[in-house]
Amino acid sequence: MTPPRMLVLAASLALAIIPAAHAAPAAQAASQAASQVPTMNPLLKASALPLHYPQFDQIRDEHFLPAFQAGMAEELKEIDRIANSKAAPTFENTIVAMERGGRTLHRVHSTFANLVGANTNDKLDAIDREMSPKLAAHSDAIHLNPQLFKRIDALYAKRDKLGLDAESRYLIERYHEDFVLAGAKLSAQDKEKLKRLNGEIATLQTTFTQNVLKEINASALVVDTREELAGMPEAAINAAATAANEKGLKGKYLVPLQNTTGQPPLAELTNPQVRARLMAASLARGSRGGEFDNREVVKKLARLRAEQARLLGYENFAAYSLANQTAKNTANVNKLLAELAKPAVDNARREGADLAAIAGAPVTAADWDFYTDKVRAQRFAFDEKQLKPYFELNNVLVNGVFFAATRLYGITFKERKDLPVYDPDVRVFDVADADGKPLAIFLADLYARPNKQGGAWMNEYVSQSSLLGEKPVVGNHQSIPKPPAGEPTLLTFDEVTTMFHEFGHALHGMFSNVKYPRFSGTSVPRDFVEYPSQVNEMWAVWPEVLANYAKHHQTGAPMPKELLDKITASRKFNKGFATTEYLAASLLDQKWHQLQPDQVPDDVLAFEAAALKEAGVDYALVPPRYRTTYFSHSFSGGYSAGYYAYLWAEKLDAESVLWFKENGGLQRKNGDWFRKTLLSRGGTADAMELFRNFRGRDAAIEPLLERRGLNVQPTKE
Repeated sequence: MTPPRMLVLAASLALAIIPAAHAAPAAQAASQAASQVPTMNPLLKASALPLHYPQFDQIRDEHFLPAFQAGMAEELKEIDRIANSKAAPTFENTIVAMERGGRTLHRVHSTFANLVGANTNDKLDAIDREMSPKLAAHSDAIHLNPQLFKRIDALYAKRDKLGLDAESRYLIERYHEDFVLAGAKLSAQDKEKLKRLNGEIATLQTTFTQNVLKEINASALVVDTREELAGMPEAAINAAATAANEKGLKGKYLVPLQNTTGQPPLAELTNPQVRARLMAASLARGSRGGEFDNREVVKKLARLRAEQARLLGYENFAAYSLANQTAKNTANVNKLLAELAKPAVDNARREGADLAAIAGAPVTAADWDFYTDKVRAQRFAFDEKQLKPYFELNNVLVNGVFFAATRLYGITFKERKDLPVYDPDVRVFDVADADGKPLAIFLADLYARPNKQGGAWMNEYVSQSSLLGEKPVVGNHQSIPKPPAGEPTLLTFDEVTTMFHEFGHALHGMFSNVKYPRFSGTSVPRDFVEYPSQVNEMWAVWPEVLANYAKHHQTGAPMPKELLDKITASRKFNKGFATTEYLAASLLDQKWHQLQPDQVPDDVLAFEAAALKEAGVDYALVPPRYRTTYFSHSFSGGYSAGYYAYLWAEKLDAESVLWFKENGGLQRKNGDWFRKTLLSRGGTADAMELFRNFRGRDAAIEPLLERRGLNVQPTKE
């Protein structure tokens, strides 16, 4: 995608556990709780629906807590049997046994975490707060179990002599690395310290997540008159009136926020004062005092993560986080970000000068999008408003996203209405493979809701595994404003691109063809996982695909060729802004997570300003895509010290787009090769080995620089 998005929502729940020293009484307590679970709890057994699709119509909030307790008790018993077995450790009785275990907890956790992200409420939030430290403790009870690690370590030492296939051998290596990174080699005393840190971190991540969502809703801009919203589409103004009325603000207008610094209405609002108010509300989130202020949460998280990393033998949390990523270390990440910072800001400053010239006066960050459209109109003779009538949501999904996937991979889609959903706007599709056999079930949850996390992401309810006989059930989520009843949903081009991006993640999950659950689908390094999804963005502007979905929502007339050509011609437009806002956030993420415990500052905002200045990205007209206090990627746990991953993966993406173009583009032979060598392989081998298998060589940097316009020499001022 063009701007970074969420892959899997950074839900606060971590993978699991109860401290090893207390595992027995904890398991006993959980067993007692499990005996009190209502027999009709639908989470306690695999769903009878196709592909074990969740029984949303039967699942109630009150089912989750006892189901979590039952799932943890079940898994602890399984782990106890493995760890304390009298038999010598073998691949089957240790590693495969663990892969088969924890099914109830996995089912409960995946369903709960997805609902918390997409359809939360006060009860689910309370369960989230309660379970986060318990699940962290549960994970510690497994990863810090000395008897269990002794068996894994023994298998790791003789892995070359076991006669295993490549996937099974790699599974031993990954398990060993997982346990070591989780602290399995620590002393008993240090393990106890780590358990405390993990529990506190899990709780704080949950608090940060919930504060962000609540602050988004609390910060919505209230406008008194319709005239103040001049420039916005009538449907959007009507939606703002409806939203205000639902909040008891009759006669007023409520403009909701998204969880990015920039807000879509900034490109449309003609009133500069309203634009300034909207930008100010966005920038102040999480740092304006009150119950949702995240500044103290950030400081505590930064300090605790630094302590955690030091305990595990790493210089800082970023170094710890990068240990199993393709980037490997902070030096490589810092080098990439530093090399791109100056050319990106140089480009952004040139773009800012263009905006000021067309405005006839200095502009601010709040004005950027508004005047960008005017520069685009002047330079390319079109603006974003001309595009939206041709981007109706269903048409983009069916005749764009699905069409491209069918042409490239031969898969087909059939919507079904018989499966239950957690919200009426969620759509469900059967996905059939090229041979007509069932491949997956796909959920499309595309509209924004007050109880839904902002942004866009993919998740998995059921992950593919031949060991377990499971086929994937995956979902895509976006936060597209829903128009009033009867009005069409017309998308921005950014929303179109995001839809293709997230479906790239879905394809990664649906095409998974691995044996072990540990390797399924998107279970790859974080700085590799965005790569296949970014590749899928290319089809949004592929002429054959674009012509198939870019049709006027009223007349059905195709988008005029001259407009199609202008979209292609303007693809590098505003890249200085896009790269700078992303780099600023990525640099902040690294700055916070390369601190020592005693270096965590007292003033969060002052540290942020100093960090941006030091990195050379403190250009006032382009604030970070996420400021520290609403930076969910970084502080909710999903992409902590890993926000650079989108740019890292884009280097591979740019190289891959070249490959597709060199080999004829949208053809089955190309899709089949990408699927065979990469999309189907999940995490079964080193990520860069998979890339080389597909591309035939390592990725060069030049395609990325050319795409982002960073190979252009800056003009002298």
